[in-house]
Amino acid sequence: MSDQAEIRTEHPEGVQEEVTQDAAPEVVNQGVHNYSAEDEYVWPTDPQVREKLEWFQDQKLALMMHWGPYSQLGLVESWALSDDDADWARRGVDWEVSGEEFKKQYFDLNKTFNPIRFEPEKWAEIASEAGVKYLIFTTKHHDGFCMWDTAYSDYKITGEDCPYHTGKYSDICAHLFEAFRKKGIGIAAYFSKADWHIDSYWAKGYPRGDYMWRGPSYDPAEDPEMWERFVTFTQNQIKELATRYGKLDIMWFDAGWVRKAQGQDIRLGEVIDQIRTWQPGMLCADRTVGGAYENYVTPEQCVPEKPLSVPWESCITLGTSFSYAYDDDYKSPREVILLLTDIVAKGGNLAINVGPQPDGRLPKKAIKSLKGMGEWLKVYGEAIYGTRVCAPFKKDNIAFTRKGETVYALELFESEDAFVPGQVLLPYTGTVKKVTMVDTGREAAFEVTSEGILVTVPGDTGEKAPIARVYRLEK
Repeated sequence: MSDQAEIRTEHPEGVQEEVTQDAAPEVVNQGVHNYSAEDEYVWPTDPQVREKLEWFQDQKLALMMHWGPYSQLGLVESWALSDDDADWARRGVDWEVSGEEFKKQYFDLNKTFNPIRFEPEKWAEIASEAGVKYLIFTTKHHDGFCMWDTAYSDYKITGEDCPYHTGKYSDICAHLFEAFRKKGIGIAAYFSKADWHIDSYWAKGYPRGDYMWRGPSYDPAEDPEMWERFVTFTQNQIKELATRYGKLDIMWFDAGWVRKAQGQDIRLGEVIDQIRTWQPGMLCADRTVGGAYENYVTPEQCVPEKPLSVPWESCITLGTSFSYAYDDDYKSPREVILLLTDIVAKGGNLAINVGPQPDGRLPKKAIKSLKGMGEWLKVYGEAIYGTRVCAPFKKDNIAFTRKGETVYALELFESEDAFVPGQVLLPYTGTVKKVTMVDTGREAAFEVTSEGILVTVPGDTGEKAPIARVYRLEK
């Protein structure tokens, strides 16, 4: 993930040419992954995985969190370590330092990372109030720093050179996952398949020298023993997360360039198959790789123009960055709800990302937006959670969802100054016998026309436009 903040709406066919060429070295652009084409999707045959996919498609809203020592700098997570990505990733490095010195400074951030104000129960409470249904947490980003007490690396939150190793909640993942589970929130463990700290991936002494890129510093085909060391290390860490940290609903794998087609086969499938013997039905999101272990696709910082025919989830930042950025600008509750509604109407989930502060707290402005989202969802959530797509999906400012035989129409307003009409034409041509307002339960008069349902909205429209007016259409 990167700090690219623009949210794009794009046609899924527009990315197929790029993402279907598995051998192409570039699967990310300035840290932002594209997403797999629908024709690369392989529907799971395991009935428990299929059942879990139905659960996934019911959830609609996730909280994604990128957190690690990099939060101290307020820079993009990990990417500035890659010399090949320095032209964009080091733009925020505004002090006089060479690339090699910067990398050393970055890797030493573990020695000052001390989030003594981290309170997992507070995070879980805020997420619950926001209407979040599952958490996606960075157990390890590309920089290799582990937010759990791994037995396979000393570069971790519980390492002796990290001052927080004596903290009350030092095994971050253990305490965070448990706090969220107690709130009934599902758990997805984000894990980078690349590791830029371990010497079996970024190994010195090879022709590349100290100049690094996002991939390994050597050719795995020319040094299979070194590569096998990395595979064993990576598989051990994945299995460790799946055995020691309770029930995982999803394992979410980043670093799409680590794939068999690019000569970096970590044999992920064999690990997931083994994990599913004790975590039956667990979803695997091996993003941008396609095939049997990408159980859902993950557009990043964008929303497909049209509904996708496969399960999907857009990961989008609440602020401008996935990692914590000082004085960041955060989306308002209105902006997030409009985004969520657009995604849900197209059959997807929204993973809204918040980067925690280096001291362990969530930014106040982010909390305000999250709670504002939750207030809206408490009233109108029945039109979001557990729904499926319903034609015509979205037309102008009207979005549609469906739950069984009930159809919901969401009339969206981009600003509080928008015009709010007393009548609205809902472009839905199915049979409708009754229209009620979701917030008040009041029945609305309506007329069936050739273009849809003309509804006379009961009550006063008010001085300011709501985020949305939501209509329940019953057959």
